[in-house]
Amino acid sequence: MNDEARQALARDQTIDITTTGSKSGAKHKTEIWFMYIEGRVFITGTPGPRDWYANLAANPEFTFHLKESASIDLPARAAPVTDPAERERVMSAPATEWYRGQASMEQLIARSPMVEVHFE
Repeated sequence: MNDEARQALARDQTIDITTTGSKSGAKHKTEIWFMYIEGRVFITGTPGPRDWYANLAANPEFTFHLKESASIDLPARAAPVTDPAERERVMSAPATEWYRGQASMEQLIARSPMVEVHFE
């Protein structure tokens, strides 16, 4: 990964992701927020089922499209975050403050879709 991509990960928030459908196998592009927390990248959401999460759970390889300060497509792999302590750490970070206004911490930890992004 080049310096431009690293800098964009540290300062941007909105991306597109291209996932492979969990049932259809078709490609799906979704605009979504990501969080850069202590040098790691996460994608999460408010509690409830999400198509993007179902797609990543079934087919973890996807494309992470930077589009704010840089226009770069990064091949990536999603790893679901299931450990409650890790989920609480992510949901307690300043980068996830908006989510804490949408649901209780208990709901966020128990039911929010959450993946850590690993770049290939």
